[in-house]
This record gives sequence, structure tokens and C-alpha cells, in this order.
Amino acid sequence: MHETIGKLRDAKDGGARAADGALDLPRRLRRNRRADWSRRLTRETTLTVDDLIWPIFLIDGEKRREPVATMPGVERLTVDEAVRAVESVARLGVPAVALFPNTDPALRDPDGSEALNPDNLVCRALKALKREVPEIGLITDVALDPYTSHGHDGLLEGDRILNDATVAVLVRQALTQAEAGADVIAPSDMMDGRVGAIRTAFDDAGRADVQIMSYAAKYASAFYGPFRDAIGTRKALTGDKKTYQMDPANGDEALREAELDVQEGADMLMVKPGLPYLDIVRRLKDRFGMPTYAYQVSGEYAMIQAAAQNGWLDGEAAMMESLQAFKRAGADGVLTYFAAEAARRLKAG
Repeated sequence: MHETIGKLRDAKDGGARAADGALDLPRRLRRNRRADWSRRLTRETTLTVDDLIWPIFLIDGEKRREPVATMPGVERLTVDEAVRAVESVARLGVPAVALFPNTDPALRDPDGSEALNPDNLVCRALKALKREVPEIGLITDVALDPYTSHGHDGLLEGDRILNDATVAVLVRQALTQAEAGADVIAPSDMMDGRVGAIRTAFDDAGRADVQIMSYAAKYASAFYGPFRDAIGTRKALTGDKKTYQMDPANGDEALREAELDVQEGADMLMVKPGLPYLDIVRRLKDRFGMPTYAYQVSGEYAMIQAAAQNGWLDGEAAMMESLQAFKRAGADGVLTYFAAEAARRLKAG
């Protein structure tokens, strides 16, 4: 111990010679941190506007914006207002948006049949956005929970989710969205085999160019509450989703889920939630080397916003640090409600 301490004391800034003549590593790592220019020059991970995907919530009607009480700063938008909002983030350079509907409760039924309506809220938004903001990518959620009266992602028989029957409906939902202009289909339902079924249907229908961003590792998380408020399913949901979403205690299972989705034709992988599962992001990126994304979910967003509003932390700094963490963990991009704000911050330099 005393010998080691002595060596550290004697070490020069450029490194010291060990007893065998080998050059020790430099002892002064703080040199690279002493100035802003140096920190920028040696930075390992860089966040850019190109890394951001903006999720937005849709409602019926015209010229209306409804605040989401549990997500400060987030609003539900009618299609015309969504077009205006997306135009603004497109000017900032955000490459894609993800659409989520708050379906009129009168249109929800046990089978989620509104999901197959070619003139539903999402499809109307897709058509308007493709016409008015053609340069931005359009990502749509494939799952039945915004459309079912029971709030589940699939068809129910008693209290049991029917996997294969649900997949058949999801395929039709995906085709409906692709026909309306979706560039990327993102199945979030966590039914087994849905990626392969959707890819086959796309190929057969001449839609081979539509990408699939699979929710490969979607956990049964406590962080989804504000999202369910935003799409109006919190009160409707019966029971929980633990029989199809993943157990938060499992990591190896995420690799198996992702491997199946890769084999079935997924173009991109997603981990949801984000910050509590950075280890999963890293493992998926290392294992498969595919475009890998994380969803900074509503609960994560709401916690940062609430703490900032109470003066408990610097909201902007926490926002940027959290987004940087996703990049450092290996994510190629982040779905985040902070996208517009972060893009403005990044553009400002």
C-alpha cells in the first residue's frame, strides 16, 4: 500500500515509469475537463436533433388543444393543430413524430374495431401530415388499447388475452395505417409473433418499404400512468397487463424477445420505459447491433417536470442529462415528450 501511494505521489503529468520500465497511464484525468473547449473535444457521446422522436396525442374536433394534467406542457391536439405543431418541430430538424389517439369513448368496443376504420383519428392525421409536412417521418402505434372498452392491447376472452386472434387484428390495423401514410409501424402490444405476421402482410400487399420499429422489450411498468391519462384508458383498464408485458425483474428475456423480432423482420428495436432500463438498451445494442431506441415514457417526463416546477432541480439541465444518458447507453434515438424543447435548446447551442 505505501509503495503504491509513493508511486502516485511521484507520478508526473505525462505518466510515470513502473519498475519494469512500462509507462503508467496518466494520473490527471481532470486535465481534459478543465475548459469547455476541451470537454467538447473529448466528449464521447453527442446528442443531436437527429436523435429525437416526438410523441403527440390526438383528439377529435378542430382548433382545440387540451392540456394533459399529469404531463405538464403536453397537450392533446386536433388534427389541424397537430399539423401546425409538427410543422414547427420539422423546422427545428426533428426527424419523426409518433402518433397516439385519444379515441372517443363512444367509438370503443371490446374488439377495438375503430382501429380498423380507414377514417379513424390516426388515419386522418396521417393523411394530413403526409400532405402538409411530407419531410417528417410518421410512426404509428399498433395496439388495441386506445380502441378497446376494456383498455387492453388485445382481444379478451374472460380475463385472458387471446394472442393469435389479436395478431390477426393487429395485422389489419397495421395495413390500414400503412395505407393512410405511416412510414414506420411500431407494434407495442407485446403479442407473440406479431412482427412476423405484419412483415409478411406488408410484403404480400406490396408494402415492403414500410419499416417496423418493434417494442421488443416493453415492461409492465408503473411509469405509464400519465400516458394512460393522455389517451383516456386509465379508468377503462380492467386488471393489469402483466400477462403480456415483460416482468421488470427480467433482463435475459429481453434478449430473447428481441432476437425473435429480429428474425421476424423488425428493422428497429425499442426499449420501454427508458431510464430505468438503460441496461437493457445497452445489452440489445451490443447483442444485435441494430438501430435501437428508447422511449422516455410519460412517468419519467412527469417526474422531471414536477420536480422542476417545484424548484427541486434545474428542469432544462435534467432534461438534457437524461437524454444524453440514452445515447451513452447505446440508443440511436429517443422517443421523448421533451423533443421540441430539446431541439430548440440544441439549435440554440
